[in-house]
Amino acid sequence: MNHHEQLDAWIDTHFDEQVKFLQQLIQVPTDTPPGNNTPHAERAADLLDAMGLTTERHAVPHELVKAAGLQTITNLVVRRQYGVGRTIALNAHGDVVPPGEGWVHGPYGGEIENGKIYGRAAAVSKCDFSTYAFAVRALESLGIALHGNVELLFTYDEEFGGEVGPAWLLQNKLTKPDLMIAAGFSYQVVTAHNGCLQMQVTVHGKMAHAAIPETGIDALQGANKILTALYAQNTLYEQITSNVAGIKHPYLNVGSIEGGTNTNVVPARVTLKLDRRMIPEETPAEVEANIRQVIADAAALTPGITVEVKRILLANALKPLPGNKPLVQVLQKHASEVFGETIPVLGTPLYTDVRIFCEAGIPGVIYGAGPRTVLESNAKRADENLDLQDLRRATKVIARSLLDLLS
Repeated sequence: MNHHEQLDAWIDTHFDEQVKFLQQLIQVPTDTPPGNNTPHAERAADLLDAMGLTTERHAVPHELVKAAGLQTITNLVVRRQYGVGRTIALNAHGDVVPPGEGWVHGPYGGEIENGKIYGRAAAVSKCDFSTYAFAVRALESLGIALHGNVELLFTYDEEFGGEVGPAWLLQNKLTKPDLMIAAGFSYQVVTAHNGCLQMQVTVHGKMAHAAIPETGIDALQGANKILTALYAQNTLYEQITSNVAGIKHPYLNVGSIEGGTNTNVVPARVTLKLDRRMIPEETPAEVEANIRQVIADAAALTPGITVEVKRILLANALKPLPGNKPLVQVLQKHASEVFGETIPVLGTPLYTDVRIFCEAGIPGVIYGAGPRTVLESNAKRADENLDLQDLRRATKVIARSLLDLLS
C-alpha cells in the first residue's frame, strides 16, 4: 500500500469520528449578524485540542469587532511544524448567515438522512474545519519525514468581509504562509472569484398624515425611483461578460428594504441595502462611482428628498497569482483520481477570504468539501446540506495534496 492509499484508508477508518466532529460544530450557532462567534471558537478549539491539534485562541479586541458590526470574534490557529520548507495554510470560516425560515431539518441539529448531513454551515464552511483537521491527522498518521509546515486558520467574519478574521491575523503577523487553500466545493479548483460591493442607501423625506399627503415628502416614492434605476442597471450588466470560465457577468441585488412608521403616515425614511457583484475585469472605484451617480440621478426625480449612501463592504475580486500553480496541479490531480472524473479549474461568482491572502502576495486557491454548485447545497437557504461522500473524498484530496507539497 503506497502513502496515498494509506491516507485514504486512515480517513475511511476515522470517518465516523470526522462526521461527529462536524455535527458538534454545526450544533453551536454562529449567526452573523449578530456575530457572537467566540462561543463556537472555544468549542472548536476544545475539540481540536482533544484530537491533539493544539490550538491558539486569538481574541480580537472588542473595539475592532464592534467597528466591524459584530459582537465577539476569536480566531483559531493550529500550527503543525514538520521541518524546513514552505508553510501551507488551510482556512475555513465558521460564521454563517442566519438560518431563515422553511427548514425541515433543524439548522443546528447536524441531522443525517440519506447520506447527507443537514444544518447551517454544513456546506459553507464548518465542513472544512472537518476536512482540513482530519486531512492533517491523516498526514501525520504516516509517521514519515515531511519538509515544511501546515497552519489551520479558522476564522469568523467571512460574511462581513474578513477584516477581523484573516486580515487581522495577517496584520498582526500571526500567520504568513507561502501557499494557502480556503474552504470551497469538491468538483472544481477555484482560482478566481467575483468582487463584492455592499452599500446602504437611506432616502429621507418628510413625515405627514396620509389624509394630507401633499404636506409631506414621500421617501418611499423616491426610493421606488432609485430601485427602478438600479434594476435597469442590472439589465445592462448582462451585456458585460467575463473572460474567466465559471463567471458570467456583473449583477446587483437589493436584499433589504425597511422604513416607514405606519400605514396612515407618509414615510419619512426608507433604507435599502444592495449587493453589487463585480467580475474580475472591473475596477471597484469605477463601479462604486457609477452606482452613486445612478442613485443621485434617480433621487433628483423626486423633489425634496435627500439621500445618504454608505459603503458597508468592499471585497475585491480574486485574481490568481502565478505562484498558485503547485496548488492547482496537486489538487486537480488528486481530485480527478479520487472523484473519478476531470476536475476543472474555474472562477466562481462568490467572494471569499482568499482575496485577502492574495492581496498580501500569498498565492491561494479554493478547494474543500461540497457539491458541484451552491444551489445543490442549499447554502444560505433552508436545509443546507452536504453529501457525506463528498466530505470523505475531499478530505482524501486535501491529505494527498499536502503529502505531495511537503514531501
